[in-house]
Parts: sequence; C-alpha cells; structure tokens
Amino acid sequence: MARILLLRPPLLVSAWSDSGPLTPPLACAYLASSLRSAGHEVRILDAVGEAPFQVTPLFGGRVLAIGLTSEQIADRLQGEVDLVGISCMFSQDWPEVRRLVRLVRQNLPGVPIVLGGEHASATAGFLLQTTPEVDFCVLGEGERTLVELVEALQEGREVFGLPGLAWRARGRVHLGPPRPRLAELDQIPWPAWDLVPVRNYLEHGLGFGVNRGRSMPVLATRGCPFRCTFCSSPAMWGALWQARDPDRVLDEIASLQERFAATNFDFYDLTAILDREWILRFTRRIRERGMDFTWQLPSGTRCEALDEEVCRSLHRSGCRNLSFAPESGSPAVLERIRKRVDLVRLRRAARSAVRSGLNVKLNIIMGLPEDSPAELRQTLGFLIRMALDGVHDVGVTLFCPYPGSELFSELQSSGRVGELGDEFFLGLGAYKDVSRSSPLASRVGPAALNRYRLLAFLVFYGVQYAVRPWRLMRLVSNLLRGREESRLDKSLRDLARRLRGRGRRPVAEGFPAPFGFDREIPEERKERRARA
Repeated sequence: MARILLLRPPLLVSAWSDSGPLTPPLACAYLASSLRSAGHEVRILDAVGEAPFQVTPLFGGRVLAIGLTSEQIADRLQGEVDLVGISCMFSQDWPEVRRLVRLVRQNLPGVPIVLGGEHASATAGFLLQTTPEVDFCVLGEGERTLVELVEALQEGREVFGLPGLAWRARGRVHLGPPRPRLAELDQIPWPAWDLVPVRNYLEHGLGFGVNRGRSMPVLATRGCPFRCTFCSSPAMWGALWQARDPDRVLDEIASLQERFAATNFDFYDLTAILDREWILRFTRRIRERGMDFTWQLPSGTRCEALDEEVCRSLHRSGCRNLSFAPESGSPAVLERIRKRVDLVRLRRAARSAVRSGLNVKLNIIMGLPEDSPAELRQTLGFLIRMALDGVHDVGVTLFCPYPGSELFSELQSSGRVGELGDEFFLGLGAYKDVSRSSPLASRVGPAALNRYRLLAFLVFYGVQYAVRPWRLMRLVSNLLRGREESRLDKSLRDLARRLRGRGRRPVAEGFPAPFGFDREIPEERKERRARA
C-alpha cells in the first residue's frame, strides 16, 4: 500500500478578469477514488477549497492567486508520503505551480513528484527538461496510468513502456506509448469527495455554474469528437466521445443529494449533448425516478441535437442554464478554425432554448490570428441577432495560443510565439482580462481589437436591454439581493468578491478531520446550534 498526496494548487486569474470560478477539484477526486480502489491510502490538499476567499497578488500584481499560497501548502506537508501528485490543468498556472513543485521537493526530498492535467499533457517534454524536480508527467486520462505508475514504483519495476507516461532517465526525456481511452466510464469509481473540504464550496455558493443552490460537479460524458484548431482538448482526450449510462449518473446524483444535501449539479462535460436519444433518455429518467434538482451545462454544448422537444425536456427535468460556443459569427472564421457549427441551426436551437425557459449564454473568441475587421463586424451583427432572439449572456474572450492546440503549434513554428517562459504562460491568463489585448491578430491592431471586444458587449447587452428592459432591472435586483440566474450575475459577483478578498487569510487552518471532509449538512448544523 502506497501513501499518496494529491495537491490542487491555488487558482491563478488575471487581476481584471471577469471570470475565475472556484470549483471543487473533480479531477483530483476521480484520481483519488481510483487509487483508493487499488488499495492505496490517499489524501487531497485542495488549496482553493481550504481558503476560497484568500486572494494573494503575485508576479508584481499581474495575477491573483485564489486559495492557500504555495508556502502555506508546503507548510502542511506532514506525515509519511510515498508519492505526490500535482494537478496543473491550465498553462497560465505553470509559473506558480513550478514554484510549488520546488517547495514540495525541498520539504519531501526523494519523494517522486508526478504532474498531471492538460498543461502536463501538452508540454511534458518542456516540463521534464526545465524542471528537474518533476519526475513524471501523466499524459491524458490519468486514472489507470497513475495507478500503474504507483504499483511499478512500489514493486521496484521499470516504468519504460508504461502507456500514458513521460519521464526522465539518464538526462533524457522518454514518452511511453499513448494510452487508449477508458472504454467503460461507469467502471470508474465515483469521485472521492470525502477527501475534499466540500463544505467550503457548498456553504458559500461556489461552483462552475450559476449559483442556484448547494452545487456539486458531475461528469456524464468524456471527450469531444471535434478538432477545433484553438483547443487543446484533442491533445488531452483525443477525439473519442463517450457517455455514461443515464441511470448510473442519476445514482451518483442521488448519492450526492443524500450525502451533501446538494440541490444543483454542474455538468463539467466538454460536449454534453451530442446524442439526441441519450439526452432524451437522461431527462426522461429524471422525471420517471421522481428526482428533484436543478442542473446546468456551463462548459458549452453543441446545438445539433437541440430542438423544441429536447429543450422542453431539458427544462422539465430541471436544467436551467446552458451555453453554446459558436466562437465567431463569421462563416469564414469558423471554417479556418474547423469549428463545425451551422450558425442558422444554432440560432434556431437558441430560440427553442429561450422559449423553453432556459437561460442561454454564448461563447465568442476574438483576436484569432487571421481575424479581419470585416469578420469581427460579422460577429457583431451575429450578436445583435442573438440578442434580439432572446439569448441572455455573452462571454467574449481574447484568443490565447494554448499549448497542445494546433494553432499554438503553427504560431510557434512561424516564430510568432516566443520561448515558453513565465511571460508567455502568465500572458495566457489575459483571455478574460478586459485591460489587456493581443498582437497575434495580424490584421487587427491590439487597440482596435480591444475596441471590438468592448463593442461586442455594448451591442449585445444594449440591444438585449433595449428590447427587454425588465432583464436589466432583474440584473440589478439580483446583484442587490445576492442572487444568481445568469452568467453575468455570477461574473460580476465573482469579480467583486476577488477585489474584496485581496490579502484575506484562509477560511480554515489544516485539514478538517478526517482529511478535509465535514459530513454535517444544514439541518444538522441548525440542531447543533440550537443545542449550544
């Protein structure tokens, strides 16, 4: 039996980002459950969950770290540990994660350090060459790879040839063969939420989606069959999309309702709705089982399967928020980035969703390398039409060349992306920072690009509130009352909370026993307070 410590680092966001959701560490919880099922002892130290309102300026104030600092994490490295796993999902976090890795090495000399997540999968060679403190990188889907690595180390076997692993030996970086994706998702143990300080998320309304109550994450599908050139998902997951059995997903939801009094579920799926029959079966089974909860699709989903029948079924089953990701209103841009979306069909699906009572958001990217002023104006016109159609929200992000994506490789080969240093990685966090721009859109200058981004918000919300003024009054009312119904409600509250939280100390010191889990639900807490 090995003793494994999984670290979730603090979340890094740009100082003026309107985004940065504080989410329970689903990836760590899945890895922990697989390790525990294999007979190992596991702990999770979740820096965000331990101190969700502690905000620390880093790198001259350019970015904010949310959660325990790396020094505070290092101070908690106690007890016997045989292996440390560190998650690095986003490349903009790497400069701080690297600092954490070095502190872990100082405090736990000789203990193997494994890095996982999308950043590790995309830049394993770079990480192992430049950061000698990292011993291994897990590539892609990590459950089986990490278990097999732990077993090989425990038994003293060589790791050469282990699928899904990168490692350093005799000064050289080695890559094992790609690991096939897990075929049976329902055989993966449910996430080990008992190892996470769940109460800090639940009691403060924190999560990926809009705060509609005590929210927990759920994953019903894995992967995405599309290969958009700006996305690093193909490098992480490949092109295989798989769905779990609807009843198994609902069994997990029922368990979370019972254990945590959860009332809302955020689906973290990359592309949840691809199979029309699957989603209709899922929504039908919710009603047939008499289950009562709300749920959301904050990551974005496809439009092809969403017609009037599906949208009505979504709403009747408790779905309240969903996002579409057209990325652009220009057909030429969509063709260049291989975003296989029909804008006419998407508008039809969005109108059906709005009529069915769903709160709908659009995701748009501006500043792609070949964007032209004319194409950006096409996107503005598209946003006006979507506002008239009744779409509630829009998120306009700045294109950033993400390692692992096809566009990143092209820009790096042409010399338009420089060395992979701190400046580059920290710059990736600018995608939601309204104070920054990008020089990568060669046909649009940085200043003009920022004007287009600002204009996109102004035309969308200006048209929406001119046509539906009651929505503006509802926004103001929600902000005053601390309620959230839309992503705009959430973004504004998140930004205000971060600005208020700079320098605030942690919510909790040390692991709440046992290992950061408190089973007390609101009813029990009321009884305890009444007895006191």
